[in-house]
Amino acid sequence: MKRRSLLRNQSGAALVVALLMIIILTLIGLASTITSTFEIRLSGAKRGTTDAFYAADSGVQVVLARVENFDLPGKYVNDKYNPFSDPANINPTHAEVLIEHDTTQKGAPRGSGFGATGALGFEHYVIASTGKDQLEVNPSPSVCTVEQKVVRLVPGAE
Repeated sequence: MKRRSLLRNQSGAALVVALLMIIILTLIGLASTITSTFEIRLSGAKRGTTDAFYAADSGVQVVLARVENFDLPGKYVNDKYNPFSDPANINPTHAEVLIEHDTTQKGAPRGSGFGATGALGFEHYVIASTGKDQLEVNPSPSVCTVEQKVVRLVPGAE
């Protein structure tokens, strides 16, 4: 008899249901907050790597724009040259660029169509450009290095 009266007495059941609903909604809110914070950090990291890539790529493009960067006399020390040591080269993206004269490569590059010509000489270079994320808020900025091979045609036989 006592057991039946306890089951029929439902006072306080609404309070328990309301508390459970509050707990469930709080957990859903916390999960969405944590997820959105993670997504914001992830998109910031993606933006940083994209900025670093474009900074490195623009360093290569700035160096390629001046043919004078590939003149050999007096510029290259140990077959390497920093083009931004020359004030004529602007560096808007603050990329670190190094041009290396690759003396191990000889002849025309494969697939260029210049294979059997003796009237041209070929000088091979490798441009290595390192760009960094330019936003100062990130404690560990993104870094990207782009390397591009350049072949200069020069008159005269090799």
